[in-house]
Amino acid sequence: MEQLLEKTARARSISLEEARAEEHAQNPTGRVGTTSEFGAAAAFLCSQYAGYIVGQNLLLDGGAFNSTL
Repeated sequence: MEQLLEKTARARSISLEEARAEEHAQNPTGRVGTTSEFGAAAAFLCSQYAGYIVGQNLLLDGGAFNSTL
């Protein structure tokens, strides 16, 4: 993610902070997910509590993909 932000900043001649702010603004939550959030989702999917979940695509994107359009 950082490398992508750095590349975007260079390509657009903006600061890394500006590129990061633009990336965050594109998501309905106003931020990107944390490693802890992705880790918790992975841990759940590997746990006994996810035993009835089969063959699903679970989006961990903070609502960035709008399937109602």
